[in-house]
Amino acid sequence: MKPEDDAFPQAQEIAQRVRSGEWRATEVVQDTLRHIHARNGEINAFTSVTEARALREAEAVDQKVARGEDPGPLAGVPFAVKNLFDLQGEITLAGSKINRKDAPAVADATAVRRLTAAGAVMAGALNMGEYAYDFTGENIHYGPSRNPHDRSRMTGGSSGGSGGAVASGMVPIALGSDTNGSIRVPSSLCGIFGLKPTYGRLSRAGAFPFCPSLDHIGPLARSVVDLALAYDAMQGADAADPVCADRAIEPVSGSLADGVVGLKIAIAAGYFMQQATPTAVQALARVAAALNVTDLVEIPGTAQARAAAYLITNAESSNLHLDRLRHHAADYDPDVRDRMLAGTLLPASWNIQAQRFRRWYRAEVLKVFARYDLLLAPATPMSAPAIGQRYMELDGEQMMVRPHLGLYTQPLSFIGLPVVVVPVASAGEMPIGVQIIAAPWQEARIFKVARELELHGFTSPIPAR
Repeated sequence: MKPEDDAFPQAQEIAQRVRSGEWRATEVVQDTLRHIHARNGEINAFTSVTEARALREAEAVDQKVARGEDPGPLAGVPFAVKNLFDLQGEITLAGSKINRKDAPAVADATAVRRLTAAGAVMAGALNMGEYAYDFTGENIHYGPSRNPHDRSRMTGGSSGGSGGAVASGMVPIALGSDTNGSIRVPSSLCGIFGLKPTYGRLSRAGAFPFCPSLDHIGPLARSVVDLALAYDAMQGADAADPVCADRAIEPVSGSLADGVVGLKIAIAAGYFMQQATPTAVQALARVAAALNVTDLVEIPGTAQARAAAYLITNAESSNLHLDRLRHHAADYDPDVRDRMLAGTLLPASWNIQAQRFRRWYRAEVLKVFARYDLLLAPATPMSAPAIGQRYMELDGEQMMVRPHLGLYTQPLSFIGLPVVVVPVASAGEMPIGVQIIAAPWQEARIFKVARELELHGFTSPIPAR
């Protein structure tokens, strides 16, 4: 079977067939490139396609297979990355107009290098919100990423191109970043699986920073197995990222089939149930029912945690961008520029107090995890809004779309918890996600639950090719 005869092959299948010699990596990549060129015009996920590199890397995989060498667990699997990851020879745009003047990157980001070492093949760079300060997937310089399930709707952001590329089947795996929810919001709105690992688990070296004390990176995929394969390949200490933990690699792929018996799971109530639309509430109820979860738990201080996360985000990002704001203010998206300018005016004492509160809130959440292994919560308050939509109705109030899509993701990034988003969809409806949340370093638990839900039919709905 040639890859073009099999619509939307997933990473696990591609790697198995390439490793066995049934498929050639170059054929897989050629089919992928045809699909990207056919679909990207309507989805606007890619800002650049690294065609020559992809074909070169695929040929290297095929040569390893021909020599009887191990081509890696992701042999021949095409992937793409949010355009804030360094790719050797490419300009790291970070969704901006300003960065176009930068020199091309001299080396790949650590995460990219580790995936290619595992046999994966780089297909290109993906659209994103400017400097990652975005929840919608709309970029005034490169245009909005469009949701493959309804191209009039948002992908979510800021990893909007990553969500659109995976959900449309252009690539089986993409990388994104998540500071306040930028992997989980697109995963929810595009109906795919997304992982925000524990803060410090995966190296961010070579990824353009937004808010260093909150920045995470992680994969997006259409299956839990694919998500796990990518996550396992990227693990490991890295001195180039000062917050990357010096921990042994803890792979999750081998334990996906262990099931969820014995895990104590609760629904995060209170804050996490306020302002949710019926669609979000029903999705959470379906997941809870599938897992036979009825316990409710409230975490004190969550609304304040979100406010503190905003303070830290504004303070750190504005400091990072001071020179650009002084010399290139007119070249920013006005919404991004205005928030960063406001951040420059924040008193230092506010940021210090926000960091103190962060420690308190983390301790409160860990008390909950002394009683429960996992928590369930909505990923977004609603399914994908229309592109250009400025307001949405939550609990009878008109709320701004751009900040409030991260209503339920931001408090979890604030304290670096590992989270997987699981897609929930019904026929004829837009998908929406549910968050599976664990204590720090317990990624294996959230993967087991995500896999259990996938076996219950909670899978990524794929639009027609």
